[in-house]
Amino acid sequence: MTLTRTMTETRHSTLKRAVLGLATLALLANALYMLADPLGWYGAVEGVPDTGPFNPHFVRDIGVSYLSIALMTAAGAVWLRAAFPLLAAVTLYLGLHALLHLWDVAAGRLDVHHLVIDAPGVFLPAIVAALLTYWLRAEYA
Repeated sequence: MTLTRTMTETRHSTLKRAVLGLATLALLANALYMLADPLGWYGAVEGVPDTGPFNPHFVRDIGVSYLSIALMTAAGAVWLRAAFPLLAAVTLYLGLHALLHLWDVAAGRLDVHHLVIDAPGVFLPAIVAALLTYWLRAEYA
């Protein structure tokens, strides 16, 4: 292996770790907000009150789910060779979450405007996770 190739691989690994670190921080911030202040989170996130009455235990349950995927994302940043299956699990959760929102709109349980409201907090994270998973596939090979 040449020195140039080693330096390029090191830069790519550093970039991948940094991107996973940023994703971890975003997921962790949401998880901690949900766990520490469920009522505050419920009121602060646009569209959430449309999904049903406030239930602090339920918000914390979901917060634990987000904490789990934040920890998986962090583990992928630390152990890049394990990042692909870890991020695949994160993508599965976020993707199913996004599909649930689509299903609720299709079934008439949520108004169609929720597709726009949910774009940054539901659909975008699922898309980003899928792209990250694809980007990290070579690390697992």
